[in-house]
Amino acid sequence: MTRLWTRLALVMALALAPLAPALAVQPDEVLQDAGLESRARQISQQLRCPVCQGENIDESNAPISRDLRLFVRERLVAGDSNDEVLDNVVDRFGEFVLFDPRATGSNLILWMAGPLMAVLAALAAARFLRARNRPTPEVAALDPAEAKRLDEIMRGN
Repeated sequence: MTRLWTRLALVMALALAPLAPALAVQPDEVLQDAGLESRARQISQQLRCPVCQGENIDESNAPISRDLRLFVRERLVAGDSNDEVLDNVVDRFGEFVLFDPRATGSNLILWMAGPLMAVLAALAAARFLRARNRPTPEVAALDPAEAKRLDEIMRGN
């Protein structure tokens, strides 16, 4: 019975293995210091691969991602803080490599555009609903002089 459960667990582990995130970090990139390696992994989760764009640099097999992973680890070994490492990467590649761009400078326009559009849409919807609920004004019938003038205009006189 124990053998059955062991085999079942093995089959389940093998079946679910492809669902785990595949990390492209090579064994020669891993730092000996577990604390620094943990920090490198945290930083790598925040950096987008410039080639793949949808993957962080830990998951990407692109050569540029490998270079970025090595650069991050070099900076950490040199004693940089996490923020200093991110600043160095942004200086080289621009804000594009950050999965969560900073809300400063020209990015501030992008950060504020969504909420501003939501407020404008809410105001437009409120105005539309208020205008729709107003009663339509009653139209008075034409008096005989106006009816005669309209008839002349329509006939081209």
